Amino acid sequence: MTECLLYGGKGGVGKTTCAAATALELADAGRRTLVVSTDPAHSLSDSFEVDLGPEPIELESAVSSGDGALWAVEIDAETQQERYERIARALAADLRSAGIRLSDEEVRQIFASGAPAGSDEIAALDLLVEYVDEGDWDVVVFDTAPTGHTLRLFDMPEVMGLALETTRSLRTQVRRIGTAAKSAVLGPMSVMTGSSSGTDNLAAFQDRLERARDLLVDPDTTSFRVVVIPERMAIAESERLTERLNEVGVPIERIVVNRVFETPEDDCSRCRSRYERHERRVAEIRETFPNLEVTTVPDREGEVRGLEAVRSVSTRLPPPT
Repeated sequence: MTECLLYGGKGGVGKTTCAAATALELADAGRRTLVVSTDPAHSLSDSFEVDLGPEPIELESAVSSGDGALWAVEIDAETQQERYERIARALAADLRSAGIRLSDEEVRQIFASGAPAGSDEIAALDLLVEYVDEGDWDVVVFDTAPTGHTLRLFDMPEVMGLALETTRSLRTQVRRIGTAAKSAVLGPMSVMTGSSSGTDNLAAFQDRLERARDLLVDPDTTSFRVVVIPERMAIAESERLTERLNEVGVPIERIVVNRVFETPEDDCSRCRSRYERHERRVAEIRETFPNLEVTTVPDREGEVRGLEAVRSVSTRLPPPT
C-alpha cells in the first residue's frame, strides 16, 4: 500500500523544505518516494536545484545509497484551471444550444467559483488518487498550498459532489431532447474523466473525489504534518488548521516548528533575546497542541537549496510513523 504524507501550514513557514527533506530521507532509507508540490507558488525546483514540471521526474543522483529512489513533480495549476474554464464554457454552450434552461442555483453549483473543478485543489485531489492507487511509489509526500488552499482541498469532494448531483438532475431534460444533445452535453465532461460513456463519466468523477476523501481520512494510509514558525500569527493559523483537519477526520501526525533559533552567541544581546523568545513560542506550541508530537527544526541562514542542504534538514525530521 502506498503511504501518503502531507505537509501544510501558513504560507512561508517552510513546508516545501520539510517535504523535500522528508522525501529525500525516505529515499535514502530505501523507499521509492515521490514528492509533489501543490502550491501555486512552486519552490520545490529551487530546493532540489532542478527543473521540474507537471510530470514526475526521477532525481537519479539524489539518493545516497540503498534501493530507494526519489521522484519530484510540480502540479501545473494554471493549466488545470484553464482546462476547467474551457470545459465549463463548452458545457454551458451545449446546454443552451440543447434548449435546457438552468435555474440560477443550478448555474451557481456547476460553474461558480465555489466549485472550481480543475483548480489547484481539484488537481491535487485527482493526483493524490492517481499517485497512491498506481502503486509506483512506496510513499508520496505532498507539499500542500498555504492554509486557505489546503482547507479548500479538503472541501472539494463535498463541493464537487453537489455540482455533479445538479448536473445529473439535468439528464431527464437531456434525454427528452435526444441522443445528439445528450452526447453534446456529456462530451466535455469526458475530458475530465477519460471515459467514453457520459453517464459513467459523471459517476467516475464523483467516485474519484470520494476516493480522495477516503484516502485523506485513512490513518493507515495518510498522515498530516502541520508546519509552523515560532511566531504568534503562525501559531494561531496553525491552530485553526488543526481544528479544521480534526473536524474532517484527517489524521495529524505531528507539529513541525521550523526556523527555531538555537545557537545564540554569548556576547549578542539581540541573539539571546531572540533565542529566549523562540523558547517561549515553542513552549506555547507544546501547550497549544498537547496531544501531538512537536518536532523542532533549527533556523538556517539563507535559503535551503541543493541536495546537501536539504539532507541536513532531514536529520531533524523523523520518518512518518
